[in-house]
Amino acid sequence: MKKVTLSLTAAMVLAAGMSGIASADTLENIITNPKVSLEIRPRYEYADVKDNGKDSAKALTVRTRLGLTANLFDVEGLGAQIEMTNVANFGWVDEYFPEQPGYDTIMDPSQTRVTQANVSYSANGFTGIVGRKMVVLDNARFIGNVGWRQMPQTYDLAAVIYNGIENLSLLGAYVNRVHTVKKDGVLDTSSVLLHGSYKAMPELTITVYDYMIQNFADHIGIRLTGKVAFDEVKLNYTAEYAVQNDPSLTDEDDHHKNPLPFVDKVKDPDDIEQDADYYNLNVGLNYAGFIAGVGYEVLSDKGDGNAPFWTPLATLHAMNGWADVFLKTPPQGLEDFTVKLGYNFGEYGKIIGIYHDFQSDKKNTAGDDDLGNEIDLAYKYKINKNLGLLLKYANYSGADKTFLNGKGKPAYPDTTKYWVQLDYKFNAEM
Repeated sequence: MKKVTLSLTAAMVLAAGMSGIASADTLENIITNPKVSLEIRPRYEYADVKDNGKDSAKALTVRTRLGLTANLFDVEGLGAQIEMTNVANFGWVDEYFPEQPGYDTIMDPSQTRVTQANVSYSANGFTGIVGRKMVVLDNARFIGNVGWRQMPQTYDLAAVIYNGIENLSLLGAYVNRVHTVKKDGVLDTSSVLLHGSYKAMPELTITVYDYMIQNFADHIGIRLTGKVAFDEVKLNYTAEYAVQNDPSLTDEDDHHKNPLPFVDKVKDPDDIEQDADYYNLNVGLNYAGFIAGVGYEVLSDKGDGNAPFWTPLATLHAMNGWADVFLKTPPQGLEDFTVKLGYNFGEYGKIIGIYHDFQSDKKNTAGDDDLGNEIDLAYKYKINKNLGLLLKYANYSGADKTFLNGKGKPAYPDTTKYWVQLDYKFNAEM
């Protein structure tokens, strides 16, 4: 897929004219209906993880993203997209790892990357995409772009999407590389994503999927979602179940290049065994600006397999607390009970509070299952049509002290984080 991306970049250079001799008329015949997008997102983040021997972290970073989409060669349905993203701290406030050792982690290293570069063609309900693309499926629990971090996660892929039947959407994608949020973070893979959804009625959408992640696992599941209105009261729900099975796709040559945890403990990828389950139940309510909801999510322990249920390609920050304590599922599994309360003030913004109670799916030898609790708060305000403000806070109180790491310290220490962020977005047709 790297060759595909380079070919697309070369094609766009050629579109501008070889040796700089192309006329404006020639360019118009190659690129039509161009649209440009710009995002500037400055953010201050503070992170303090107790009892880990490191100093609290402070980061002032800016994400600058510039993108261009256009139709190609005046062919209906043929288009291209290219996007560059830069993350910088300018050396102003950079007391955080990985920029400097000895500090807590804030995973926004300075870097510049081509985040999207692809060609697409649509006809008769089908769309084909080849190149580098951001991908978010459903609520990003399994496949996401990690949009919270300043550098997003993107995929080098070839995908086919079908929307030719009303209320039906089908997707199949082959992914050969994942660019993670880390600096030079690359996962070489040969994975397949299959996803289908059907809106049977406003109250029910049925989604099925099979995410075959090479040398790790197959995630096969069903997801039911819907919205129900009773006068001014609006309810929404999610009910989802998935299994983590043995990987259908394995490759011994790429086995030791795979940075996924648990995998390198197995000498032969054909010997990888998975036996874990996932449950998610969630009900939300909206009434006269008030927001409320309860949820219960279970990522089971490893059972008779090699790993607990874990979704390595997800937007994990959005799932089990904003303090990011459980970016990797604990070996004993994780149960997350949540209560959400909030209020939408209209033109004065929206405030949300979420309480998490964490338990282990499997009790430890002492019979304990407490994995701590967390309070998350966020206030979002739209200053104008292009500029938004976000204030965000997370406080995790550590688990029962019987859950220790190898050094005799709490495996999940108390953690406090907060953020102040502005986000400017601009889109225009050229």
